[in-house]
Amino acid sequence: MDAKYFNKEEHSKLVPYCRQLLSVSHDVLQNGDFSLVKRIIISAVKGGHYRRNKYGLNPIIHNLETALLLCDKISPDRNMIIAILLHNLCQTEYISVEELKKQWGNDVAKLIKGLLKVATLYSRQAAVESDNFRNLLLTFAEDIRVIIIMIVERLTLMRAINHHPNEKYVHDVAYEANYLYAPLAHRLGLYVIKSELEDLSLKYTNREKFTEIAHKLKETKVERDEYIASFITPVKKKLEEAGLIFEIKGRTKSIYSIWNKMRKQKNDIDGIFDLFAIRVILDSSLEKEKADCWLAYSIIADMYQPNTQRMKDWLTIPKSNGYESLHTTVVGPENKWVEVQIRTKRMDLVAEKGLAAHWKYKGGKSENNLDTWMNNVRDILEAAETGPMELMKNFKMDVYAKEVFVFTPKGDLYKLPLGATIIDFAFNIHSRLGCQCIGAKVNGRAQKLNYKLNNGDSVEIITSSNQTPKQDWLSFVVTSKARNKIKQTIHEMQNRAADLGKELLQRRFKNRKIEVEEAVLMKLIKKMGFKTVTDFYDEIAKEAIDIADVIAQYELLEQKLNEPTYEVRSATSFTLQQKEDTDRSDDVLVIGENIKGINYRLAKCCNPIYGDGVFGFISAEGVIKIHKNDCPNASHIRSKYPYRIITTRWSGKVGSQFGATLRIIGYDDIGIVTNITSIINKEKNVLLKSISIDSNDGLFQGYLVVGITDINALDMLIKKIKTVKGVKDVQRS
Repeated sequence: MDAKYFNKEEHSKLVPYCRQLLSVSHDVLQNGDFSLVKRIIISAVKGGHYRRNKYGLNPIIHNLETALLLCDKISPDRNMIIAILLHNLCQTEYISVEELKKQWGNDVAKLIKGLLKVATLYSRQAAVESDNFRNLLLTFAEDIRVIIIMIVERLTLMRAINHHPNEKYVHDVAYEANYLYAPLAHRLGLYVIKSELEDLSLKYTNREKFTEIAHKLKETKVERDEYIASFITPVKKKLEEAGLIFEIKGRTKSIYSIWNKMRKQKNDIDGIFDLFAIRVILDSSLEKEKADCWLAYSIIADMYQPNTQRMKDWLTIPKSNGYESLHTTVVGPENKWVEVQIRTKRMDLVAEKGLAAHWKYKGGKSENNLDTWMNNVRDILEAAETGPMELMKNFKMDVYAKEVFVFTPKGDLYKLPLGATIIDFAFNIHSRLGCQCIGAKVNGRAQKLNYKLNNGDSVEIITSSNQTPKQDWLSFVVTSKARNKIKQTIHEMQNRAADLGKELLQRRFKNRKIEVEEAVLMKLIKKMGFKTVTDFYDEIAKEAIDIADVIAQYELLEQKLNEPTYEVRSATSFTLQQKEDTDRSDDVLVIGENIKGINYRLAKCCNPIYGDGVFGFISAEGVIKIHKNDCPNASHIRSKYPYRIITTRWSGKVGSQFGATLRIIGYDDIGIVTNITSIINKEKNVLLKSISIDSNDGLFQGYLVVGITDINALDMLIKKIKTVKGVKDVQRS
């Protein structure tokens, strides 16, 4: 191989690495595999396709070290080794995936595709501290073996950068290893790799603290193991004498674990209780579990003085996640603190692989589907007899099959449900962005609003200040946030338009000097085919219907509804039968020169009642209409038809009921209408004839038509209605 491509140190490693890899993978490699890989790499080096990365690392040495670490820490696997050694050449386009597929088969090609696809994530400059990045990494990998390769590769890289001159690069790699790859290794049960990743991460990000802890521990690993053995030996003897069947595991906590405890407890290393940890695992029947655990505890507590403040009893009351164990911290030989955990095989199985896996009760976030999936993988890694990687080939990476992960142009990553569109993505970022969205550039290409996003898409939203949500958007959005905001915005737009339409109609009625009767208008709106008043006013605002035509129809309907039947007998005598027959036995009005016995009609524009100042007006049809002196139409009538006005006064006889309309405004609270109608129904000689309510944005406006005897009774009723909680104002309309 070209000596110029390797420095002196790398060249000294090359041949031993190749021989070592060939030795450890001899049982899984086929004849000719290694020599063919070697020829391809040599040819690529000569052609300049196997270049160092921008940080000066040699990919050939790096890949050889990764393949060796895979064989050592996990298991030798032919296809994974070939993929590790050759995937870089596909990145530089020296050789295609299809060519490798022809030579080594579909499985190698699948692994290389996964490695290449994951590599694209890092080209996006995405924020790796996001949980979404980890989730997308799992989705992109498509094969769990790709994730395992990446974890092993990251440990190889961490070992290689110990004295790298670029401090920022070292810090970034260390941070990513601790945040992303160490938790993934832990979930897969790769505890040795996880522990080394964490220790190296601390070393590179806080070398001073790492060195301090390492120095204070003093003892070498052998010495520490000897201490644990000295602690365990007498304990084993006592437990055996008690007739217990058990196994004991001893360990010394890692430097990272010690530092983590120091940080959380805000203490120095001398104040950390459990630098040494012992686990006693009893082989007990289900009914004797607790008794045996407490027996073991009492034996250990007799031998070594326990710290009662550090006693944790999760046997009596297990943790909510199912974790069961007894924890105590005792003073061991040489006055050193040792943590002792006592549990049965069943409890240990739950703690390690069930609901209470170690990473959870240490405070990690839980995602049930990911946990189950990862535990299944871990079981395969630990239990497979014919080679765990062989069983991994058909292991489906569908843990996030119902979600898509999408990038912004800046590299931020968002999680959306499967089938999400550009509009869903825009609303997920910000409601205003969603409302003004007119399209997007997806991976640099313009796409329509209903484009369904794919994993890894980079989406740049395009907006316009003139854009507003459309009703048809609801047919393709899938997120509740987008759907709710679209509905809310459309509703608000309709209400604003309806308010404008109502104002336009009221202004035109006023210009025509027409007093609007709410009941007549409601009947007209229904007659015109509108389901809601809002829809009617919205159409007026959009000029979809002519206001002049509405007014004309209103007048015709009002005339039809209020048209009386009458017979003219003489100039001073009328027989009038009102539509609403009051069935009077006594006259309550004196019309003209103390003339009684003339039938009349109370004007609808002002609805006078007993006690109001009134005057009579002979209409064009010859009907006498009684108006209030302050009727909105009074000035017009007096100035234009003074000769048709008849003086009118109340006779002083009370008893008949008159129609009065009340306009009520208040807060749209539950039960407020019931409270109002209850007051009216309790009033003697007051009859509720009709009620109409229109609510909007927490307020309501309503009109009540009541039958009432006189003005005093009406004033009293208004005062009582005003006392109802939530009523803001009551006025006679």
